[in-house]
Amino acid sequence: MELDLITDKKIKINKKELILSEAAKLFKEKGFGGTSMRDLAEKVGMEAASMYNHIKSKDEILELICFKIANQYISQLQEIENTNQSFQDKLRAIIGLHVQLIIEDSASVSVANNDWKYLSEEKKNQYKQIRKSYEKRFANIIEQGMGSGEFKKMNVSVALFTMLSSIRWIELWYKPSRDITPQELEDGLKTLLMNGLNN
Repeated sequence: MELDLITDKKIKINKKELILSEAAKLFKEKGFGGTSMRDLAEKVGMEAASMYNHIKSKDEILELICFKIANQYISQLQEIENTNQSFQDKLRAIIGLHVQLIIEDSASVSVANNDWKYLSEEKKNQYKQIRKSYEKRFANIIEQGMGSGEFKKMNVSVALFTMLSSIRWIELWYKPSRDITPQELEDGLKTLLMNGLNN
């Protein structure tokens, strides 16, 4: 009986993960507003009514996707912050983090970047706070690197948002069929962005 309950729970988790994965792809393709629960049910091969055993609403799907990505960025940034690496190496690791997350789950990253504005007011405010915290901690690494002499002195906000916007286009452009490997893409981007900061 206990094994049956565990198996049933695993099936529900796997179906929920499938729903979230396919929802992210649909949201990226059609937009949050342009995607219905019926569209999603057809995509995952389920009856719309049975989907509600796994997900309460489209709003919940959006919330889960956005906060999953936000929390991944925060937790991995914390790991980088806690290392004894140079500020150059920390910044290279952060660039790598962004590239890897986009390549591994571009649809979810796209939703987190573009559709978060459809979150409820309460969740939107929470999400904004996570984003602001992330940007502040990212900027702090740049600022510390400037203070240590590893980076050129310049406006920290200009450096931060130039880097973030330069990384963001990957989500729109990169496909596995491109004539560049993920590692080549990551290395090239690190070279270009770090050359603008390094002394």
